Amino acid sequence: MAASYSIVILSDNDNSHIAAHVDKSFEVTVTIDESQCMKALSDKKHQLVLVDMNYSLISATEICKSIKSDFDIPVIFVSSKDCNTERLEAYDCGADDYLKVNDLSTELHGRLERIIINKVANDQLKMQLAQANEMAFIAMSDTSDLGINIQFLLEVNSCNNLDELGMRLFQALKSYGINCSLQLRSQFSVKNMEANGMEKSLESKLLLEMKDQGRYVDFGHRSVMNYGAVSLLVKNMPVDDEKKYGAIKDNVFSLLQGADARIQALDTLGILALEKDLVRSLTIKMKDMMSTVDVSYQGVMRGIANIVEEMAENIETSMHHLGMDEAQERSLNAIVEVAISATNTTFNEGVKVDKNLHEFLVYMDSLFKSDNIDPHKMKRIVESLEKRS
Repeated sequence: MAASYSIVILSDNDNSHIAAHVDKSFEVTVTIDESQCMKALSDKKHQLVLVDMNYSLISATEICKSIKSDFDIPVIFVSSKDCNTERLEAYDCGADDYLKVNDLSTELHGRLERIIINKVANDQLKMQLAQANEMAFIAMSDTSDLGINIQFLLEVNSCNNLDELGMRLFQALKSYGINCSLQLRSQFSVKNMEANGMEKSLESKLLLEMKDQGRYVDFGHRSVMNYGAVSLLVKNMPVDDEKKYGAIKDNVFSLLQGADARIQALDTLGILALEKDLVRSLTIKMKDMMSTVDVSYQGVMRGIANIVEEMAENIETSMHHLGMDEAQERSLNAIVEVAISATNTTFNEGVKVDKNLHEFLVYMDSLFKSDNIDPHKMKRIVESLEKRS
């Protein structure tokens, strides 16, 4: 029958009376001094130590303390006495059990198995506890990382330019313990920066060249992460820690996604601001042009009215020499008066149209002078223009 467990016996002589009571289910190693015992235990294949309290070279309690300080292994004292004081000393120094010599033949096997099985169960429990602690730590770490990322995504919308966005991103990256270089690319500019806000030319060129090489580019303990308009060079990736390595890639990438979304929003705001400036400039230009056209237009209309009135006076003066009767004169005067009236009506209508256009342009100019345009006013203008078209 093969031995199930291995034990060490520390006694004064090789032919220890204790070993005689150990059955064949245990592999026994007998040692006669402390150094032999410690050397045997260093193999880490033994499950228990039996110490003869009659050992005379050194106190058994001191031996037990030495064993317990160096090895996590149960110790049983065997004594020829039946003394409570000795039993208390055994437990006080860390012994796991105490046996009388007279009980060896009847109780030794059961005591050995029970203590060894308890030790195995305790070791398994410690392992499970260590695994549980590790899982709890990972969960806490993941929760912390998630909180950092959520906080960044909440605050990123308050960033009004690439400098603010970059510094806010570095604040979030600081918790991951990584050394980075960052590149942010908008439609208006490219921002390269380190954690201190400054730029390093070598890293900037590297990020620009690798921005289209895929989401992850790994070389040694460095990694380049790309997403949209954001590129990040991590210079100290934990290549020896697979879990942390993967967590950094996953969690940091979500930060890059949030930063890219903010860059797109800033680009949209920038384009809208340009469109607003363009419309305002066009409005001012049209107002100036209309002022010039208005002066010329009024001059032309007055000239036409004057010509018509002068023509009417000349016709009236000439009628005395044309030999026309009274009916013909009245008819010709009526035609002239209708022409004059029509000319005045056209002139007045032109003045009215010019006035309305001028008022509209002045209103548009005042509207776009404000930094915060009222959307309701804009909507009313659009609806008004659609009705006129």
